[in-house]
Amino acid sequence: MKKQYVLIGLMALIVQFAQAQFTLDGEFRPRTEYRNGFGSLIADDADAGFGISTRARLNAGYKTEAYKFFLSMQDVMVWGENRQILPYDQNNSFAIFQAWAEINFGSGWSTKLGRQILSYDDQRILGGLDWAQQGRNHDAALIKYQKDKFIFDLALAFNQDYSNPTGFVSAGTGYNTTGFFSYKTMQYAYLKQSWENFSGSLLLMNNGFQEFDTNSDPDGVSNLQTLGTHLNYKKGSFGAALNAFIQTGKRQGEVDVKGAHLLGLELTYKASPKVGLGAGVEIISGNDGGAGETGAFFPLYGTNHKFNGFMDYFYVGNHANSIGLVDIHVSANFKLSETSSLVVKALNFSGEQELTSGEKSLGTEIDLVFKKQFKGYALVAGYSQMFASDGMYELKGIAENDAASGQNWAWAMLVIKPKFIN
Repeated sequence: MKKQYVLIGLMALIVQFAQAQFTLDGEFRPRTEYRNGFGSLIADDADAGFGISTRARLNAGYKTEAYKFFLSMQDVMVWGENRQILPYDQNNSFAIFQAWAEINFGSGWSTKLGRQILSYDDQRILGGLDWAQQGRNHDAALIKYQKDKFIFDLALAFNQDYSNPTGFVSAGTGYNTTGFFSYKTMQYAYLKQSWENFSGSLLLMNNGFQEFDTNSDPDGVSNLQTLGTHLNYKKGSFGAALNAFIQTGKRQGEVDVKGAHLLGLELTYKASPKVGLGAGVEIISGNDGGAGETGAFFPLYGTNHKFNGFMDYFYVGNHANSIGLVDIHVSANFKLSETSSLVVKALNFSGEQELTSGEKSLGTEIDLVFKKQFKGYALVAGYSQMFASDGMYELKGIAENDAASGQNWAWAMLVIKPKFIN
């Protein structure tokens, strides 16, 4: 009788899997870094940093005609952070990176609910930040519509701190996760239309930031609006992309935002099957306001490591409400073989506003990235060098005589993505 139950159960599973698609895959990504000026200028008497971090992920997906389900678990580990025979993880980094369900309503309509990556266009304002071992996610509800080459997403998010084992505190009174533009509420509408050689998108986003009174108790919300477009054109060997965004409203601390803007233009040209060239400029407004107001733009939840140099001197947990940025850059992408490539990029930085001294020039950065694809895994390595000018020393608050003579960063990363069930 037990065998019959087992057989019936197996038959039910076979029927279920025949009607659905199940995937199980993972990622193992150790990265070694030598930091001698990464993120900011390093002092001459400071030791360079060296360490190895690892991201491990396990992803499970399930798809039927009616819905999709996705679960991603991850841990980010630094080699040697736990002492020997410790029975627990000291950094408490294990987390559910994604957990969402998307319900299909038919006729192009669906809704996606839960913890998910929000990534659009070139990831300038909303991106997954895959470079960071922890990545970036959002707890949100999306209403989605897609038909032919038109996309419409409407998103709603509400964040709340857990109070105690008996429940949650009242809405708007207990959220105190501040910093890095963490929001209390978020709403946005995203629209995109694509044609044969051209696509254009529109983003209208509002973020509400929790404010606090003099007793550090929650006291209302400040709302910041970000509006803009991403345009992309590609025909033959030539490509062009444009970003144009403005910000208005209030930032954290009830700071009035007036005239904040971001403008970016990227041009690409395929010179040959093995050489791709690029050039671009990005202008991000700086703080030209008085007390209680600012004209500084901040790109919020984008993959900021992708922009303004890989050494992360700007807009990666830094440079908010500062002098802005003018980034002029050129690049070349060389296909060395069927499985390897080399990217070379040079960027020149200056402030959109002047520093106290009147200086604007900040310096030049050179980035190199080599990638080699092997059977089943990839090796990626990079080197960056910062040639700081007087303005950079003033901006970062370190005297040139006190800074290390070389400001550089080197890294190597192994990427393995096994597919267990597909």
